[in-house]
Amino acid sequence: MTLVNTVCRLAARPTGLPQPSDWRVADEPAASPADGEFLVRVEYLSVDPAMRTWMNAGRSYVPPVEVGEVMRAGGIGRVIDSRHPDFVAGDQVHGLFGVQRYALSDGGGVTPVDTTLAPAPVHLGALGISGLTAYFGLLDVGRPRPGQTVVVSGAAGSVGSIAGQIARINGCRAIGIAGGEDKCRWLVEELGFDAAIDYKVGDLRKRLKAHAPNGIDVFFDNVGGEALEAGLSRLAHGARVVLCGAISQYNATGELRGPANYMQLLVARASMTGFVIFDYADRYGEAVVQLATWLGSGELHSREQVVHGDVGDFPEALLALFRGRNTGKLVLALDGAS
Repeated sequence: MTLVNTVCRLAARPTGLPQPSDWRVADEPAASPADGEFLVRVEYLSVDPAMRTWMNAGRSYVPPVEVGEVMRAGGIGRVIDSRHPDFVAGDQVHGLFGVQRYALSDGGGVTPVDTTLAPAPVHLGALGISGLTAYFGLLDVGRPRPGQTVVVSGAAGSVGSIAGQIARINGCRAIGIAGGEDKCRWLVEELGFDAAIDYKVGDLRKRLKAHAPNGIDVFFDNVGGEALEAGLSRLAHGARVVLCGAISQYNATGELRGPANYMQLLVARASMTGFVIFDYADRYGEAVVQLATWLGSGELHSREQVVHGDVGDFPEALLALFRGRNTGKLVLALDGAS
């Protein structure tokens, strides 16, 4: 019997926030594996802000998703049919499976998921790309030293919440910028941030000055726009600015807002560096071991906001990120996920 594969394809390139007309969700026959291939039933999909940038045409760190293609997404699923020597039916695996119920793979970029370490959704968050991004972005690019002040924008998101905790674990003073009283309380009371600033209250620069009177040594930026400019205004001598993302700009319909005060980098003798996590692929194992150790010891806390639905619920799940509805890692669990 041929399996029915529900697929979410990009139907048009969005202008601003994606609209329902930008997607096409349809049922199609699932492919059958040939020699060297296997079929995965996708159980969990990672929902990430970067997905919005993948929908745009033009030069970026990865090729854009083309109109008509299955929307790119990392996911976790279970092998249900295999003609590949390294994968057998029942294996739980992680890979770039796309927004669909069934994915055909030749094994490229697919890795086993060890649920004895943590539940599957954690392997999309703290033990997945989010945790890896926080780990290498902060430690390799930001290079914090004990006693220094680290400020993280988008601190209640999947990457920011981990980055701030790693700063705290490494003896730094961690300050988070997030939207809303509940998120700020979570950062301080549950994750151990030294302080949290609600950007919705206003006057971000003044509040950064109050919480970082001696300046910011590492600014880990996930937001861009006003948050980045506020961080640049408070840089300490020799500071490092880590450009991880710019979620405030992803749905802009006009010119992107860049930092008008970039000359603060010169004044502070500071550096600003962009990075892409895929450049660290040969070191993922190192980071996962350390992140798992911190999770096991209780030094690091992971929060996954798991939304249950089906492939057709993905567009709304993506919008939830840009409406500030998630805390921690947002995961879409497809109906029937174990």
